[in-house]
Amino acid sequence: MAERVAGPEIERLIQLLARLPGLGPRSARRAALHLIRRREELLGPLADAMATAHASIVTCGHCGNVDTLDPCTVCRDPRRDPHTLVVVETVADLWALERAAAVRARYHVLGGTLSPLDGIGADDLNLATLPDRVREDQITEVILAVNATVDGQTTAHYVTDLLRGSGVKTTRLAHGVPVGGELDYLDEGTLAAALRSRTDF
Repeated sequence: MAERVAGPEIERLIQLLARLPGLGPRSARRAALHLIRRREELLGPLADAMATAHASIVTCGHCGNVDTLDPCTVCRDPRRDPHTLVVVETVADLWALERAAAVRARYHVLGGTLSPLDGIGADDLNLATLPDRVREDQITEVILAVNATVDGQTTAHYVTDLLRGSGVKTTRLAHGVPVGGELDYLDEGTLAAALRSRTDF
């Protein structure tokens, strides 16, 4: 058994860093050492920023985004199309779409996907409020921006059924060849989806 080489505070820091996505125990140790070596310019400000974030971050009661405001900055933005609603699985997906700056709409964050194998059902997601939002906000189009996974597609079908009869247009993101992609490197499923979603040229 390896001997402990640092005090419990440093060990705790390493253990917490190791819980972050993409960091294992070895990467967490390197990150901890880097923070400790530069504690005046990195560790202190990071600790302050995390304490401030912990105290002030809230979940938007309208869309499910995270922000320091409720309603969030996105929901408050008057320049957005108030009649288009983009349904996403997670806040990370919302942020990705915002980075792309491809749509100026409002969002609805589900908080995950339906996954019977993992015991995640409709009651575990932010689905119940969706029909009310569509009706109250007079939404004319719902864009399903969910991942092209089995659970993502299952969730998309569930949302479509949930909104059936509401009169709202329901669309989904196209699947296929990525920009800059080479056909030889794509899997069969992506190629098949690209052929099905082909458009006029």
